[in-house]
Amino acid sequence: MRNRDKLIDHIRTNNWIVLGIIGALSSVFMSAAFTLGVIIGGLMVIANFSVLQHTIRCAFSDLGAFQGKKLGLIAKSYFRLAFMGLVIYMVITNGWVHPLGLVTGLSVVIFSIVGFGIRSAWKTSSREAI
Repeated sequence: MRNRDKLIDHIRTNNWIVLGIIGALSSVFMSAAFTLGVIIGGLMVIANFSVLQHTIRCAFSDLGAFQGKKLGLIAKSYFRLAFMGLVIYMVITNGWVHPLGLVTGLSVVIFSIVGFGIRSAWKTSSREAI
């Protein structure tokens, strides 16, 4: 397994851990609508992250040469974003979720990536100190 694949697998695992922690905390301290927003937003962004990874892997070969057409890649990206926007619009306007809970859930991948970066920097700086 290449280093890049290990990194992606680590971030994917962290996504689920972060979603579980935030979902559990919000279920204890926040309303059901907020918690549902966290869960739906987290599931949406994790699915979007996986689809984006798949699209990028299909578009580029192992050698780094572009395999697909640029227009197709751009169209897929816009379609994915439009679909997410439609789902977000529907769950907020129907009152199923609290908007701040949804935003918190949609931030799961960001929290995971930032946490990974902080841990990596911490490991690097602690090895240099020794």
